Amino acid sequence: MAQAIRNIAIIAHVDHGKTTLVDAMLRQSGIFRENQALVERVMDSNDLERERGITILAKNTALLYHGTKINIVDTPGHSDFGGEVERALRMVDGVLLLVDASEGPLPQTRYVLQKALQAHLPPIVVLNKIDRADARTNAVLDEIYDLFIDLDATEDQLDFPVLYTNAKTGVAHRALNDASTNLQPLFEAIVTAIPAPSGDAANPLQIQVTNLDYSDFLGRIAIGRVFNGALRRGAQVGIAKPSGQFVPTVITKLFTFRGLQRDEAEEVTCGDIVAIAGFEGIQIGETITDLDHPAPCEPLTIDEPTLAMIFTVNTSPLAGREGNRVTSRDIRDRLQKELLTNVSIRVEDLDTTDAFRVLGRGELQLAILIETMRREGYELMVGKPEIVVRTENSRRLEPVEQLIVDCPEMFIGIVMETLGSRRGEVGKIVNHGSGRVRLEFRIPSRGLIGLRGQLMTDTRGTALLHSLFDGWIEYGGELASRATGALVADRVGETTAFALWNLQERGVLFVGPGTEVYEGMIVGENAREADMDVNVTKEKKQTNMRASSADEAIRLVPHRVLTLESAIEFIADDEYVEVTPKSIRLRKKVLDGKRRPRRWQQVRPSPGVSAAG
Repeated sequence: MAQAIRNIAIIAHVDHGKTTLVDAMLRQSGIFRENQALVERVMDSNDLERERGITILAKNTALLYHGTKINIVDTPGHSDFGGEVERALRMVDGVLLLVDASEGPLPQTRYVLQKALQAHLPPIVVLNKIDRADARTNAVLDEIYDLFIDLDATEDQLDFPVLYTNAKTGVAHRALNDASTNLQPLFEAIVTAIPAPSGDAANPLQIQVTNLDYSDFLGRIAIGRVFNGALRRGAQVGIAKPSGQFVPTVITKLFTFRGLQRDEAEEVTCGDIVAIAGFEGIQIGETITDLDHPAPCEPLTIDEPTLAMIFTVNTSPLAGREGNRVTSRDIRDRLQKELLTNVSIRVEDLDTTDAFRVLGRGELQLAILIETMRREGYELMVGKPEIVVRTENSRRLEPVEQLIVDCPEMFIGIVMETLGSRRGEVGKIVNHGSGRVRLEFRIPSRGLIGLRGQLMTDTRGTALLHSLFDGWIEYGGELASRATGALVADRVGETTAFALWNLQERGVLFVGPGTEVYEGMIVGENAREADMDVNVTKEKKQTNMRASSADEAIRLVPHRVLTLESAIEFIADDEYVEVTPKSIRLRKKVLDGKRRPRRWQQVRPSPGVSAAG
């Protein structure tokens, strides 16, 4: 008799507690030994996910509840990684929509729910973090009903079960403050409300590849769901390519999921989620099907990229000192490898052989890729993000985003002013009476470039920003660029405290004393609009009467330490971010000060990357 199976995805806005809830479900299902050493958020498997506290890659796990196998897909909460969410929803029969009991539905909640409703997946609504002092469970539940109605949910989809959870302590309630002390109500709701997988084991084999993994021993591993038929180890199957071609191959290894482990299996039946080894060159979206009676699945549709950045070889005087992968071939091979597992990224060659245009969903997605590359030993330079412009019916279109800013009441004025200068249009203002206000805007995507850093400064670090792609609008012309200039080093050397002390009144410094610099390297932000060439290596001269260290005690204001995201947000069109395994530097594209055009002399670059509509 085939085992009962439920396939479910946990979807939510970033930081609403998906990974923490999966943690608690795994612990309470008995997957781990009693004495097994566990870390917090076991599903966040790579260093970047742990450091940032966000899920970047969709991951599978499975647990058993009273004989029913529950396959769980933990999805990213950030809209930049929407490609992961869209693929994950193809593997499941229902969704667990997680909403923070205080914050309520946010843009990504809307995005993931819209995708789930379009796929006709039955939802279970989970209100998480009910222990928060500012929790407003009834009001948030009303907001969720409004969101469902707004997204044209059917009557069946509106009849969803509601659970109240505290994922951190591992408790779920059917009604607020009932006697429950564990997650049993949640497990029961999954088994009863989520349908069993459809499909027939007697039909021809049909598995759509929704994720890829790689093993040094087994090669490429395809992960997908068995929609129809059954699969045995050693079976002859065909891979249906998008071109219509069929490639025969043999299954060498079969794995099913259990907790964080993969168990080797001899046979996998219809409805289960499986990992398969033995494929060379298989891609996401392709179908593994019966060789004699092929039945390809519908191709995956992934939203278009909206942002592009230039990746190029590091040509600075300090190149090659920290990284061991510095050539254009290294960068090309790494980007091609990324394309194998990341369907929402595209790479285009440029006229020169040492530069590539990389297109993605947003700044965060591309910043994560750059950060991953630098940790792997790559050195490269990246240019300012540009929006992707489409042409339809002789009209130029640009992407537009829905933006929600959550800030204290006292900063409403400065937030409205900042977003107004970036062509943001106010949609709604909500004040919950807690001292914070939620402002909704519709703003061109290029208006978001560099916005986070500016708003953090304007609101003293108290603003929360969430954005979501909201379609295409007619191109609106130029936007105001960065209002300040740069302090640019005019010679090679090492920075001195004396030189920096004399310069710190001119603006904000990005380097401290003892830092190696080169001509054309940006060492700070000028308070005025023009760029300024400065000597940061000047030493205090000694005289017959006085030592070079006498007279003045030098007090330096702490310099601003640039993160990768803040560096990408800061740069102008004529600047690069130089990324190495140990350093993040800013530089001018033209290093020689005599040949470098001044800011007012520059020819404005094209406003975006053109893409055929």
